[in-house]
Amino acid sequence: MIAGLAEYVTRTVVVVALGYAAIVALTHWAVRKKRLNPFGAWPRLVRRLGDPVLTPLERRVVRAGGSPQDAPLWLLGIVVVGGLLLISLTRWVIDLAYSLAALSHAGPRTWLIQVVSGVFWGLRLALIVRVIASWLGASPYAKWMRPVVALTDWILEPLRRVLPPFGPLDLSPLAAWLLLWIAEQALVLALQ
Repeated sequence: MIAGLAEYVTRTVVVVALGYAAIVALTHWAVRKKRLNPFGAWPRLVRRLGDPVLTPLERRVVRAGGSPQDAPLWLLGIVVVGGLLLISLTRWVIDLAYSLAALSHAGPRTWLIQVVSGVFWGLRLALIVRVIASWLGASPYAKWMRPVVALTDWILEPLRRVLPPFGPLDLSPLAAWLLLWIAEQALVLALQ
């Protein structure tokens, strides 16, 4: 009951935010294409409601070298990606709560299997974060990247020495993912 309500509220918030971002982006696009008068009632209303969010976003876009006219599209993209992440996080928390409730009646072997699965899940998540951060140009020496690098270097560095070069492609994270999956399956099977 509470889980369904939490998921419903999260989805409603995401849909409202998406509607807001879409209205702001479409209105800005229509004004830019001269389909709407920028001094009309609707564009003024949208500008008054959208400026508290768009103004800081425009500053960030300009600092990054972009055009301030792209801020509504960035807002729409941020809302879509953020909404998907928020819905996924809500579902994850609900599933975690159900899993913990089920584990409260389980034996120590089931707890051990869950802990092993959780450790491997964390390692695979660190691999994903490291790969995406490398695509975005994040420094491995950044404060927030240090734990990720510490969690993944022990498996990536030996694989990089063993795997042949594939030009600009680094296949070591993919090989590490596969090795982690195989190790998890073997450990879980041994514990059962």
